[in-house]
Amino acid sequence: MSDWLIYRGAGAPHDGIEHLPPPPPWRDFDGGPLVAPPAALDPSSERRLGVQHREASHHRPGETERELVNAALYLRRPLLVTGAPGSGKSTLAHSVAYELGLGRVLGWPVVSRSTLRDGLYDYDAIGRLQDLQIARAAPAAADGVAAPGPDPTDEPGGGIGRYIRLGPLGTALLPAARPRVLLVDELDKSDIDLPNDLLNVLEEGEFRIPELERLAGSAPEVEVLSDDGTRVTVRDGRVRCRAFPFIVLTSNGERDFPAPLLRRCIHLHIPVPDKERLAAMVRAHFGEGAAERYEAVIDRFLDREPGDVRAVDQLFNAIHLTQRAGWTDEDEEETRRRLTAELMRPLDRTR
Repeated sequence: MSDWLIYRGAGAPHDGIEHLPPPPPWRDFDGGPLVAPPAALDPSSERRLGVQHREASHHRPGETERELVNAALYLRRPLLVTGAPGSGKSTLAHSVAYELGLGRVLGWPVVSRSTLRDGLYDYDAIGRLQDLQIARAAPAAADGVAAPGPDPTDEPGGGIGRYIRLGPLGTALLPAARPRVLLVDELDKSDIDLPNDLLNVLEEGEFRIPELERLAGSAPEVEVLSDDGTRVTVRDGRVRCRAFPFIVLTSNGERDFPAPLLRRCIHLHIPVPDKERLAAMVRAHFGEGAAERYEAVIDRFLDREPGDVRAVDQLFNAIHLTQRAGWTDEDEEETRRRLTAELMRPLDRTR
């Protein structure tokens, strides 16, 4: 395998990220102060990668997949991953985080109402106002009935940091020694404006928090809550990355994206899994020998008319039910075939 590959698709953690060369001059960022490394992978990643990471040990991504992941790492560019539902687009982000030891994957599931600010940060102005009112009213309480609570205004910036929480994109852009992994899932589900709204943030690797910028003169450093649940310092109301995050934008192909977004991304299309890849996924989740034991179910999943859409989750559901039900005799076998056909009905058919 070529020595230039940082992500090797090897299925086991290694120190490859330590050998990532410096970024291109036009993608070199200088944010600070550095934040602490993130926590290790969480259970959601373990579920996606298969029980005890078996998928990592069985599945080997294709050459094109490996090369484009590494192109995104080298160039510090987002990776736009397209493909049919269930083809492994989002799992790729978890695989990179696991193999390169980049910690918990930050997830931003996009819906039609998602805005750029949802990904960057949230400011609870109402909660802050209520706490201020309670703190100011407490001293006027009757003697012995209530004691004054802590006054939020005693903290830097009037305690505003308590009420700001960075979103997944905002957390990914914190200045860190190693890139964070961010999964922006199903970007094609977004409002028409979101892809364009992302352009400046993805290009500049930074964003501003106006509520903190206004207080920068009196409170240049304010602690806020990150998406990881930890307190981090924001300086002068601006968050700027040091290591540009490894961002995976997934799309099921339900819409086209504007050319300026495409220019800023590395595009990877994951084809519909073939039998070999499906067999590897089945082994990952159901153990050694499962692909051979359920070969007929895999063949039925692959037996589709041109244009039919099926997700790999449907195959897993059919195999799991077959495994647990333990159908053996002829009558039960007919039940298995009928139920398997229902579970693996093409997603683009309603009847």
